[in-house]
Amino acid sequence: MFQIYGVLDLIFLILGIGAFILSAWALVHAIKTPARAFAVTGKQTKQLWTIILSLAALFSFASAVGYLPGIGFLTIVSVIAAGIYLADVRPAVREVGKGGSSGPYGPW
Repeated sequence: MFQIYGVLDLIFLILGIGAFILSAWALVHAIKTPARAFAVTGKQTKQLWTIILSLAALFSFASAVGYLPGIGFLTIVSVIAAGIYLADVRPAVREVGKGGSSGPYGPW
């Protein structure tokens, strides 16, 4: 378990928890999104993204509970993977589910 000996350990704990929340949020969204949306937008497959984000959630969870000391390389890679998904893939696949005939404020 994670022992807090000082301020730096507390900061690493907070960053690890934040990395886990970020990667878990991205993983849940990827699981809920239909596989067709990934194919239509030209992004990588749903299966690949769920594998990447599952590993990201696993590594960030291990960092948050103290199995990985400090903020390691795998935690940083986890945050980058979740960030790419949330910033690039998520907006693209969300547009697929909105439908065709909609105005700037929603469907007609």
